[in-house]
Amino acid sequence: MQFDKIMLDHGGGGQLMNDLIAHKFLPKLKNPYLERMEDGAVFDIGSIKLCFSTDSYVVSPIFFPGGDIGSLSVHGTVNDIAVCGGIPLFLSAGLILEEGFSMDDLDKIIASMAQAAANAGVQIVTGDTKVVARGAADGIFINVSGIGIIKYKGVISPRSVMPGDKVIINGTIGDHGAAILCKRQDLGFKSEIMSDSAPLNSLVDSILCASPNIHCMRDVTRGGLGAIMCEIATQSDCQITLEEGCIPVQAEVRGVCEILGIDPLFLANEGKTVVFCPPEDTAKVMGVMAEHKYGKAAAIIGEVGKKGHGRLILNTVIGGTREIDLPTGELVPRIC
Repeated sequence: MQFDKIMLDHGGGGQLMNDLIAHKFLPKLKNPYLERMEDGAVFDIGSIKLCFSTDSYVVSPIFFPGGDIGSLSVHGTVNDIAVCGGIPLFLSAGLILEEGFSMDDLDKIIASMAQAAANAGVQIVTGDTKVVARGAADGIFINVSGIGIIKYKGVISPRSVMPGDKVIINGTIGDHGAAILCKRQDLGFKSEIMSDSAPLNSLVDSILCASPNIHCMRDVTRGGLGAIMCEIATQSDCQITLEEGCIPVQAEVRGVCEILGIDPLFLANEGKTVVFCPPEDTAKVMGVMAEHKYGKAAAIIGEVGKKGHGRLILNTVIGGTREIDLPTGELVPRIC
């Protein structure tokens, strides 16, 4: 499809976003680092391997059950570095504020960023602030960039995924997306659904210490598990099969999905990662996940098939199979 204007779906982590990057950005900005299309750029400076990542946060509402735009911005960039095999070290923060934004809310957000950085063991070492006229933004937007050092000897990338690899996730899917939906729609559930926004670098460090054979990791954010797994299947050129009955979903999240007619596979998370490792390392990885507070609900959810079939297959709970494609856009806009 051809568009002469940017649509909201172009930012949703699905097919339209991939097309936008492939046809507008890559041709003009082409270089070996960007072409890898991963969560961060991995490069060497002398004998040191580094990872650099950046992300912008426009979530609405800015305060939600389990977090806010401040902590989310820190967690998201820390996680992007971690799943590349990096140890996050330093962050920058750029804030765009709308005229009239509440000083009390700004204080809360900055305090939240500071606490999130302390919890993740990183420092915000530089930043920038701009103010735009009333109506030119929606309260506050934040960009956070980060840099980390990579000591892991293996190459963590979708291109390292191998036939036979097991697919593991560290917990329930769709929590962040459902929390945002409930906040926006006021669905009136008896128990409040909490966002899973969290820093995953300590969990990832435990996984990497447990196994020298981790082939790929990816944090499950925009587009949800379905979109992320479609991208990995394409980039690895492998058929990946997921077992629907093994994918953990909270009952409350499933209820939201049933009410609104949404597939939890495509709801965003902000504290989940998928891990690809060979079968012989699965028990070790599951063991360290189970001992970590962000991995207690970890599950083996699928397996990688042979090369030459870059597609995602779901074995359903009713005994059928279906092929999963990238969504066109985002089910819940402005989720992060």
